[in-house]
Amino acid sequence: MKILIIQKKMIGDVLTSSVIAECLKANSNQVEIHYLIDDNTVAVVQNNPFIDRFVLMTPRLTKNKWRLFKFIKSVRAERYDVIIDVYSKISTNLISYFSGAKQTISQYKWYSSFIYTNTFKNVHHEKTRSGLAIENRLQLLKPLNAFPDKPVKPKIYLTENEKNAAIKMLTEHSIDLSIPLIMISVLGSSEEKTFPLSQMAKLLDYLAKHSKLNILFNYIPNQKKQALDIYNFCLPETRDCIYIDVYGKSLREFLAITSQCKALIGNEGGATNMAKALDIPTFTIFSPWISPEDWAVFEDGNKHVSVHLRSYLPAVYQNLTSYKKLRKQTADLYGQFKFDFFKTQLHDFLNRI
Repeated sequence: MKILIIQKKMIGDVLTSSVIAECLKANSNQVEIHYLIDDNTVAVVQNNPFIDRFVLMTPRLTKNKWRLFKFIKSVRAERYDVIIDVYSKISTNLISYFSGAKQTISQYKWYSSFIYTNTFKNVHHEKTRSGLAIENRLQLLKPLNAFPDKPVKPKIYLTENEKNAAIKMLTEHSIDLSIPLIMISVLGSSEEKTFPLSQMAKLLDYLAKHSKLNILFNYIPNQKKQALDIYNFCLPETRDCIYIDVYGKSLREFLAITSQCKALIGNEGGATNMAKALDIPTFTIFSPWISPEDWAVFEDGNKHVSVHLRSYLPAVYQNLTSYKKLRKQTADLYGQFKFDFFKTQLHDFLNRI
């Protein structure tokens, strides 16, 4: 059987949906799995033993009808038996519709349900600690009788060469690996997903004061100014612990560096999901308008901990029907979200790791 899994867009989504491939392979070693993803997300699933081939899309494809048509024809030529469209947007609706596959599976949406042979409505109350992002993906396996007995965690597969290269780079920057190394997700994927600079600086000052450790920032070159703003907001003794110029020049390099860290702390996003997939402890700060039920994946209050404004100011969320309704109020809500709210939780987390 030949199956195409479709998951475009964000790195965290691509990593999370890779559990579908693992479940399918566990159910039958005769199945051939292809994974349709954006070309800039390959690194997070590189070397995954449950994926036989990557089918790559680029932004140019979705912006040009002729290129998209040619791409759809190439998918159809593969003669897939099953399409699992996790993304379920117009471009992938078209791919699924014209694929020629006998079985097509996706999330239920009123305008596209006719395209698929099997659809499922997203559940809104988690049954396990895996989180809704995992649970809603796994239910797409039910028509194939491949639903797992227990939740499956996303995993990242690094080579020994990649790990050794990371160790070499860290030591070349005079980082003593006998001292705990903490990766800080200082910036979210957007301003409305980024814990305020002043409060993040307080968190960093607390880390430096709590115990002897070294700190790295997770950022990309075009975010250097923002990273420096946070760095300069910290106390001088905190800055002495931060290696501001040490960061992953590529996603694989970031992953390898993170694999050498004691924990990842900071804004919720792809970096958090990647750290979990590397089995690195995480302490995650959610944006006030993001639902923690969706992305608090495998939170156990021990190795993986998350904090949300809802826990400290519950009145803000009383009678709320959708977290997205708070999106326009993000700046105001972040202004009310103080590091002191969760300082004790961070203290306990640091003592456990």
